[in-house]
Amino acid sequence: MCGRTACTLAPDEIQKASSYRDRTGQRRRPQWKDGDEDKYRPSYNKSPQSSSPVLLSKRHFNKEAPVDECVLATMRWGLVPAWFRENDPSKMQYSTSNCRSEGLLEKKSYKDPLLKGQRCVILADGFYEWRRQEKDKQPFFIYFPQSQEAPGPNTKQILNSDLNFLEDEEDSEWTGWRLLTIAGLFDCWAPPGGGEALYTYTVITVNASPNLQTIHDRMPAILDGEEEVRRWLDFGEVKSLEALKMLQSKSCVTFHPVSSLVNNSRNNSPECLQPVDPTVKKTSASSKMMRSWLKTGSPVKRKEPENSETKGPEGKSPSQKQKPIGPLQQWLLGNSSSKRPRS
Repeated sequence: MCGRTACTLAPDEIQKASSYRDRTGQRRRPQWKDGDEDKYRPSYNKSPQSSSPVLLSKRHFNKEAPVDECVLATMRWGLVPAWFRENDPSKMQYSTSNCRSEGLLEKKSYKDPLLKGQRCVILADGFYEWRRQEKDKQPFFIYFPQSQEAPGPNTKQILNSDLNFLEDEEDSEWTGWRLLTIAGLFDCWAPPGGGEALYTYTVITVNASPNLQTIHDRMPAILDGEEEVRRWLDFGEVKSLEALKMLQSKSCVTFHPVSSLVNNSRNNSPECLQPVDPTVKKTSASSKMMRSWLKTGSPVKRKEPENSETKGPEGKSPSQKQKPIGPLQQWLLGNSSSKRPRS
């Protein structure tokens, strides 16, 4: 399973973070497909039906382009097959947000794009998975191990700009957050009655690696390193059946427990992916209200949501105020005493 991801980098940072080497070994920075840069929305909590940045061969959009030249596109999560004949893609009777690697050649929805070479790489800071417990589920954030120098998601504002000046050069390597690279398939659906084409994708899943089996029995098919990404996308050099061999369980990821805040896909804040201690007893909302009532003689009013546009005393909305650095960012920068994530 893979039912939730996070991708918080800005569009220009996505370009830098997904730089690649072509067949000749030259480092290149992918450009966004026309208009797709504006369609992409960073988020700490992406669910199926939302849009995500996807890396793929430019040949899919321009038949004259080299097959090893890559482009970035914004696609909707949940594959809609090209042969689907309803006017509304939401009328599909089954979920296509994930597809099992073992069944790619058995189901027409996935077999067709696979044999056409419609392979893509879904880019994310990481993904969320839930471990079943006796009474509830504990969510975890799973991602590539980061170098000590790599900033946490959305910490660009606290970095010295001198650290990033080399990243403006196309042949320089990205030194920020290493994005998780997930193998996927995409398709292009055109409404039968006419209208704009819709590009959608599905996440390919495999059996969980040994280090993740205590959380869930499935995981996304991870592409570890530039060479694996290049081979997965180069459908001219690597044919479909050969590409299937790349879909293996990999223990190249690490993880940490996060708050149940992420359970609700409408919650979109840094707290979704910050480390928590699952052994600390949680205080329920009703307990908080009772405690407040005992102190004041009346229950507190329900708080406005964080993304409310209610103006504060200074005339600014909460979203305009500078937030302090969160625990995840502090930990990644080496300033936190919290436990290291598990690998």
